[in-house]
Amino acid sequence: MKPTIFCDPPKLKDFTKQIFYKSGVPIQDANTQAELLIWANLRGIDSHGVQRIPTYLEWIEAGIMNPKPNIIIEKDTPATLLVEADKSPGPVVTKKITKMLIEKASKSGISWANIRNTTHQGAMGYYSLMAADAGMVGISIVCSPPNMAPTGSIAAGVHNSPISIAVPGLKKNHICLDMATSIAAGGKIQLAAEKGIKIPSGWALDPKGNPTTDPNIAEILLPAGGPKGSGLALMFECITSLMVNNPLITTFIEAKKPRTHIQNSVIAVLNISHFTDLEEYKNNISRLIESIKSLPKNNEINEIMMPGEPEKLILAHRVKEGIPIPETTWSKLSNIANTLDIDSSNVFFK
Repeated sequence: MKPTIFCDPPKLKDFTKQIFYKSGVPIQDANTQAELLIWANLRGIDSHGVQRIPTYLEWIEAGIMNPKPNIIIEKDTPATLLVEADKSPGPVVTKKITKMLIEKASKSGISWANIRNTTHQGAMGYYSLMAADAGMVGISIVCSPPNMAPTGSIAAGVHNSPISIAVPGLKKNHICLDMATSIAAGGKIQLAAEKGIKIPSGWALDPKGNPTTDPNIAEILLPAGGPKGSGLALMFECITSLMVNNPLITTFIEAKKPRTHIQNSVIAVLNISHFTDLEEYKNNISRLIESIKSLPKNNEINEIMMPGEPEKLILAHRVKEGIPIPETTWSKLSNIANTLDIDSSNVFFK
């Protein structure tokens, strides 16, 4: 494994914000973009952390990501939103829309937004947890052009669309599921390449459809649970891309051209208090957690974990010990900083 350095979280966030700001992103939006990346790194979701920065900057340079988008609410009802994101940095539009949905759900009981033409939205659990923090259920789903082989194929035909569902618990002890429909997220394969390690067998295929453990040639992801992950990915395309008349799967397959990055997504919020007493619901969440944890454990684990719980433990550790960054990733970020005349010397954890 290649060497690792440790970065101070607040300083790394400011460093990241400055990179985006000096790359043409307005300062408030640059802060949002940095917030999502550091949020992921702090929780061990390194595949969606600062390693994404070089790719994001390439997208800005190529016109794939619009640093100053004209975000338009095309349709607005008491419970729904249809949003044209204009290739916005994903966190910028998605955080804004999630706030609006929480406000709508506080009145209507439920709210739903379809977002068209955004770019990588980061760790989707961030948005569903925004709703959980407000005492509501949050659901977030995103689709992109195909990068995963549907069951029975050796070619990319669906996207490994992630879904996150978060529910509120007592004292913010929320349950948050955040998962891709592939066995492993594409960012994890990229991270393995950065670290100089192989990926497990069964994660991906090479461009010719052959199984591989080399992250440098792994191109086609494989679905979690075979037809289950494949089927979920297909249905997510139906409720995201097709709902905004912006099909990604069929466009990619029919064109037979290299895929260009773009995303469509759904964010939904349910106001629990419109269905049951919120505090009683939170108490029932606590009982559910305790019940599951009381079950007999297998010999390989110390504790039964809830979805999102490992990330909480990593968060507590990294706040104290710093965020680990592969040296190869840091070298890229340092070179970017030098180009943009940004001081990177004070980012390291002391």
